[in-house]
Amino acid sequence: MGDWGFLSSLLDKVQSHSTVIGKIWMSVLFLFRIMVLGGGAESVWGDEQSGFVCNTQQPGCENVCYDWTFPISHIRFWVLQIIFVSTPTLVYLGHAMHVIHKENKLRELMASPGGCRKTPKYTNEKGKVKIKGNLLGSYLAQLVAKIIIEAAFIVGQYYLYGFIMVPMFPCSRKPCPFTVECYMSRPTEKTIFIIFMLVVACVSLFLNVVEVFYLLCTRLRCRSKPRVHKITSAENPAGLSGPSGPRWSTNDEALKQNKLNLEMESNQSIGGSLDGAKEEKRLLSGH
Repeated sequence: MGDWGFLSSLLDKVQSHSTVIGKIWMSVLFLFRIMVLGGGAESVWGDEQSGFVCNTQQPGCENVCYDWTFPISHIRFWVLQIIFVSTPTLVYLGHAMHVIHKENKLRELMASPGGCRKTPKYTNEKGKVKIKGNLLGSYLAQLVAKIIIEAAFIVGQYYLYGFIMVPMFPCSRKPCPFTVECYMSRPTEKTIFIIFMLVVACVSLFLNVVEVFYLLCTRLRCRSKPRVHKITSAENPAGLSGPSGPRWSTNDEALKQNKLNLEMESNQSIGGSLDGAKEEKRLLSGH
């Protein structure tokens, strides 16, 4: 079937640049698709053509009937499915690595004397990617592409083979002289693997759909957080703590305070004039 090491090493790099649901999807891909396909399914379908027997001695009839019944073997179909489903993830990995490379260069410029003041947007100092902005769009695009590809392969498998391996296939293709009956080896065991791979594909499709809704809900929740706006004025300058009410309310309070001060001063002046008049009258009467 070939070596999956190169593809596995590439997909393993996506683990640090994806969400929690994306990590679960990657585990399902490795454990229940690649390992099962390489460890068990390949040996079950290893003798598929040699075990395909038709009740005729006509030369070429058996090969034609096998090609008509299985235009592509299940193993090769599942290999193509894994490769096509993994391709959008690898495209996103390329985008993420490009962003990391650009922002590492930006950090080098910031560390140099007289460097630029622009700060990295998508990565932290440890190189971990924050899925937002253009990266969020790229991540959502690869999820949608995986959903479409996964659904297309599930539908394609149904139209090519169905979901149950029948033991007998009638065939009337040329050069068969009449309708012959062909038999497949180990149909029950192959049916189990077909159903297992179908269930894993449906689980993978479900995880992709859940991850799309998870990202969208997280993004909408971040946008819906209330923001506190501070009003700056002469009485409440920016950056200082002070009352956040309207400016005219502060002016009204100042006018009221000035009015109270004027009333107190007038009362004091009236009181002082009365006391002076009393003192003058006492002095005159004494004389």
